[in-house]
Amino acid sequence: MGYERQKDFGTPRVKSEKHVTLTIDGRAVTVPEGTTVMRAASEIGSSIPKLCATDNLKQFGSCRLCLVEIEGARGTPASCTTPAAEGMVVKTQTPRLDKLRKGVMELYISDHPLDCLTCSANNDCELQDQAAAVGLRDVRYGYEGANHLAEPTDHSNPYFDFDPSKCIVCSRCVRACDEVQGTFALTIDGRGFGSEVSAGQTLDNFMSSECVSCGACVQACPTATLQEKSVKKIGKPERAVVTTCAYCGVGCTFRAEMRGEQLVRMVPYKDGKANRGHSCVKGRFAWGYANHQDRITRPMVRDNIDQPWREVSWEEALSFSANKLNQIKRDHGARALGGITSSRCTNEETFLVQKLIRGGFGSNNVDTCARVCHSPTGYGLKTTFGTSAGTQDFDSVEDSDVILVIGANPTDGHPVFGSRMKQRLRQGAKLIVIDPRRIDLVKSPHIKAAHHLPLQPGTNVALLTAMAHVIVSEGLADEEFIRTRCDWDEYQDWARFVSQDKNSPEVLEGVTRVPAQSVREAARLYATGGNGAIYYGLGVTEHSQGSSTVMAIANLAMVTGNIGRKGVGVNPLRGQNNVQGACDMGSFPHELPGYRHISDADTRALFEKDWGVTLDPDPGFRINNMLDAAVDGEFRAIYIQGEDILQSDPNTQHVAAGLEAMELVIVHDLFLNETANYAHVFLPGSTFLEKNGTFTNAERRIQPVRKVMEPANGMEDWEVTQALANALGLGWSYTHPSEILDEIARLTPSFAGVSWDRLEREDSLQWPVNEEFPDGAPVMHVDGFVRGKGKFVVTDYVPTDEKTGPRFPLLLTTGRILSQYNVGAQTRRTANVEWHPEDLLEMHPSDAENRGLNDGDWTTLKSRTGETTLRVKVTDRVAPGVVYTTFHHPATQANVVTTDFSDWATNCPEYKVTAVQVMPSNGPSDWQEEYTDLSQKSRRIAGEMEPAE
Repeated sequence: MGYERQKDFGTPRVKSEKHVTLTIDGRAVTVPEGTTVMRAASEIGSSIPKLCATDNLKQFGSCRLCLVEIEGARGTPASCTTPAAEGMVVKTQTPRLDKLRKGVMELYISDHPLDCLTCSANNDCELQDQAAAVGLRDVRYGYEGANHLAEPTDHSNPYFDFDPSKCIVCSRCVRACDEVQGTFALTIDGRGFGSEVSAGQTLDNFMSSECVSCGACVQACPTATLQEKSVKKIGKPERAVVTTCAYCGVGCTFRAEMRGEQLVRMVPYKDGKANRGHSCVKGRFAWGYANHQDRITRPMVRDNIDQPWREVSWEEALSFSANKLNQIKRDHGARALGGITSSRCTNEETFLVQKLIRGGFGSNNVDTCARVCHSPTGYGLKTTFGTSAGTQDFDSVEDSDVILVIGANPTDGHPVFGSRMKQRLRQGAKLIVIDPRRIDLVKSPHIKAAHHLPLQPGTNVALLTAMAHVIVSEGLADEEFIRTRCDWDEYQDWARFVSQDKNSPEVLEGVTRVPAQSVREAARLYATGGNGAIYYGLGVTEHSQGSSTVMAIANLAMVTGNIGRKGVGVNPLRGQNNVQGACDMGSFPHELPGYRHISDADTRALFEKDWGVTLDPDPGFRINNMLDAAVDGEFRAIYIQGEDILQSDPNTQHVAAGLEAMELVIVHDLFLNETANYAHVFLPGSTFLEKNGTFTNAERRIQPVRKVMEPANGMEDWEVTQALANALGLGWSYTHPSEILDEIARLTPSFAGVSWDRLEREDSLQWPVNEEFPDGAPVMHVDGFVRGKGKFVVTDYVPTDEKTGPRFPLLLTTGRILSQYNVGAQTRRTANVEWHPEDLLEMHPSDAENRGLNDGDWTTLKSRTGETTLRVKVTDRVAPGVVYTTFHHPATQANVVTTDFSDWATNCPEYKVTAVQVMPSNGPSDWQEEYTDLSQKSRRIAGEMEPAE
C-alpha cells in the first residue's frame, strides 16, 4: 500500500445491540447506541477537527476543538463526549463553530515552535493538519509572552525523543500509558499554563522512569513531541506494508513503514486482531538486528570446525551439503540424518524443512524448539481435549471473571496480552497467581492479585491436585457439565483420587510450602467466581511432570465447567512467534502435519501420494536422542534452521559433545550463533521483514507475513530449503509461499479452508478452518470436545529426581525479561541491551547474607552438571531457598548448569528445577569475558574467513 495514516475515528467503537439514527450535516447515519457524535460523523466520512481524541483511548474532551451544534440544545458541546441519540440533528460546520475553533487553535499555536518546514513531523503532524482544517492563517497573540519554547529535549530513551517545547498537553500520551499499556509511568504535573507531561517525578527522564518503551505514547502523540529517532534520521515514510511480528507468541500485527528500502518505523496496526493496535518494546522498536553488521549474508563452508570459514557461492555451499548428506546416507543409512525446524520461521518454511527430512533425507528425525518448551502442551491437551492448542482467542479475556496465571509472566514474556489482561483486572476481574516468584502481576499500579501462591519449584502437580481436592470435596464441581461433556466413569475415578486425604491442601502444604488456607480460598474463587480462565507458560511445561501439570490444569477447567465459551478455557502462552505453527506443520518425529501419527497408514499414504515418496512408518529421534546417537556414532548429520540449540537446550556440555561428534552440521540462520561454532556449513537466513508466508500465534491465529524489503542474503528461507532439496535431486518448483500454503491446506484438515488469497482479504483465520468451521474457531470445544468426551486423567504427584542437599541447597528456576527475547540473538543486537545488558541471579536477602553477598557481587553458580558466573541481584521477589535468572546472554550460558532430567512423556527439559550452590566469585571466567561482546566476537570470526574464489 502507499503511505497514509490509518483512519482515526476519534473515539472507540461501541458494542451494543441497540442502534440509533441521527442526522449529521444533512446526512442520516445509524450507529450502535452509546456511539459518540464524533465517531458517528467519522463513519460517514465527515471529519470533525480534534486533538485530544483518538479512537484507541476513552473520550476526554479537553481540547475544545471538536465542538458541534445540536438542534434544540444549548451551547456547543464537544462531539467526542456527546453520545448520539435517536433523531438528533447535528451541524459540524457553521460560522460560529469556525470562529470558536480558530480561537482555540490560535492558543495552541501561540505556544508552539513555528518550525514546520524543518520539523521531522512536517506533513505527518495532526496539529499542522488541524490548523489547516480550521483555516488558521494568523495568530493574534504574538510570541513575546511567556512560553515553553525553550524547554530542553529528553534524548535518554534510545528509540524516541521527548521534546516538551512542542507539547500541547493534550494528555494523549498519559492516557495511552494508563489505558492501553497500564504502566502509569506518565503524568501531568502542574496546573494551567504550568502543566507539563512528566515521566514520573519531575526530575526523571524517560529512561530512568517506569516507562517500558511500548511506544503507546509515541503512537498517541499528535505532534513531534514524542517521535521515533529513526523518523528524524531517515525521514517521513513513503509506503507501508502490513505484516506480523516475529518475536513472541502474541503475534502482533504491524505496519512496516518504509522509505525506499529503509524501514523507518514499525507502527502497531489498529485492526490487528491479536494486539488491537498495541505493541511492546521488542516489536515496536527492536528491529535493527535486520541490518546489523554481525549479520552473515553469504554462504560459508569448512571441512572441520577447527578451520576458518570460507565464503563460497550458493551453488558451492549447496553442492557441498548435498554431497556430504548423500555420502552419509549411503554409508550409514537414512536414519543417520535429521534436522530441526524453526519456530521463528513461517509455516511454509517449517513445512518444507520437515518435508525435506522425511521425503528427502528419508527419516523422521525431525524436531523443533517446542520440544524444549511446549511439547507437554501438545501431549496434555491432546490427551484431555483432543487438540494440541489453546482453547480461546485473546479477546476472550474481556469476558473473564477470574484469571488464573500459573508458571507464566505475561507482562514480561507476552507484554501486549499482559496489558490486555491488566485492563480486565482493573475492570474488576479477580487474579490468582501461582508462581515461585513474585511477578509484576502480583502487585502493580491499580492491580493486586487476590491470591499469590508461591509454591516450591517442581510442585505444580501437587498444588493443582490440592485445589482439585477442595473443589470436589466441597461440592463445587459442575456436575451437569461433567455428565454432559466428559467421561463420567473417568471423572469418578479421578474424583476419588483427588478426594483422598493425602491430596488435601493441609497434607500437601509440606510439599508445596503454600499455606493450606490460601490454597482453599484460591480454589473456591476459581470454582465459584464466574468465568474462570487459565493461562500458563514454561513454568508449567519445563518440568519432569510438565505433561502431568497440563493435564491437571485441564482437569480443573473441566471439573468447574470452564471450557467452551468466551471468558474461560485453558490457554498456553506460546513463547516464540510461530511455535504453534511449527507444531501444526509436523515438526515432531512422530507426527505429520495436523498432529497425525506417522504410523497411521492412511495418513502416510496421503502424503506419499502427494510427495511421490515412501515414508518411514517409525517415529524418528527427538533432539536429545539425536545428540545421544551422535555421541554413540549412529547419528551423523543435521540441518538446523533458525535455532541455537547450544545456547537454548539443556546441559550445554552434552549438546556440544553431540554436535562435535557429527560429520556434517548445517546451520541456517541470520548470525554466527553458538551452535555455528560446531557447524561445517552456514546458510545465511532472511528476517521476517524479507519474506512472505504465515505465522500461527498462541490463539491459533494464522496471519500473513509480507515482505517489505528484499532479502539481504538473496533468498527467502523457504527458497534456501528448496535449493537444498533440489541439490539433493528432489525437483521442487515452488514459486511463492502461497503454493506451499495450498499444499498444507490440501494435506492438513485443520487448514483445509486457508489460502493466501483469503488471508489477504480477511487478515487472519483461527484454525480449524474447514467444512465444520468455515470461518475458523475463535473458541474451541463449544458444543463438545474434539476427542468426543473430555478425559479426566489421574495426575499423581511424583517428586523430581533433582534434589537439593548439603552440596546444592538452593533451587534454580529461570525465565524471561521484557526487553530481551529468548537467546537474545536478535534483541542483543539492538538498543534493548540498555535495559538488560547482562543476566542477573536473583537471590533472597537471607540467602545472600548467609553467603556474604551484596547486590551486584559476582557469584559462581554451580550444579551437578556445570558452573557459570554472573552477578547477584538481592531481592525478595524470590523466596528463601530459590534463585532465579534469565537466559538471554551467551556469556551467562545458564544451561551449562541445567540437567538432563525431563518430562516423562515428551522429554521437555526440566529447566525450572535445578539444585545449585551459589558462592562468591572474583568475576567472570576467561571464556565468559570472551563472550561478553558478542558483536566483537562475530566480527572477529567473520574477519578470519578466507575470501571467496
